Amino acid sequence: MQAPSSPASAELPARDRILRAAQTLFYGHGVRATGIDRIIAEAGVTKVTVYRHFPSKDDLIRAYLVQRHDTWMAWFKAGLAAYRAAQSPTERRTRPLMPVLDVARDWFGAPTFRGCAFANAIAEVGESVASVAEIAARHKAELRDAIADLLPANAAAPGIAWAATLALDGAIMNAQTGAASIDAALQGLNDLLDALNQSHAAMTRD
Repeated sequence: MQAPSSPASAELPARDRILRAAQTLFYGHGVRATGIDRIIAEAGVTKVTVYRHFPSKDDLIRAYLVQRHDTWMAWFKAGLAAYRAAQSPTERRTRPLMPVLDVARDWFGAPTFRGCAFANAIAEVGESVASVAEIAARHKAELRDAIADLLPANAAAPGIAWAATLALDGAIMNAQTGAASIDAALQGLNDLLDALNQSHAAMTRD
């Protein structure tokens, strides 16, 4: 499945072109390392236009993260659904979390992969940009909920889904340093998801 990407049309309105440039540059190079002038050049707009839509760089960072959340989560959920549909009934019952591994493999192998945009933003700006932590927390909660939807609805599902989210977060962090790291991260994620599948099955039986 193709990794998430920004809109490609050159005919987008100015605000959308600014956000598309922010998606590419903030994610690829960092929110602090990317200046507004570079956004302006990439978007093909004037400084006045940027500040009409986004009065400050902090406003643009927040808008970038909200759009990133919407785009990435839509891609992630579609990937989970596609890989779950490809599982056999037995696999869905015994290895319900494995679509997470399949989607991670697609994402980690993409040339644009630079880790989690939300973790990266928190690491760069901390609490200096208002609402970034809240946006990141909402993202992780929705990510957990999407993973929980792979599991039968029971008392064990929320805890197992949160543990799988933490496993995915760790794999994302470890996959950022090259091909060898990606292989190791995917293997570790596979092992952790297998263990969580077994734990879920045992809790369900109990």
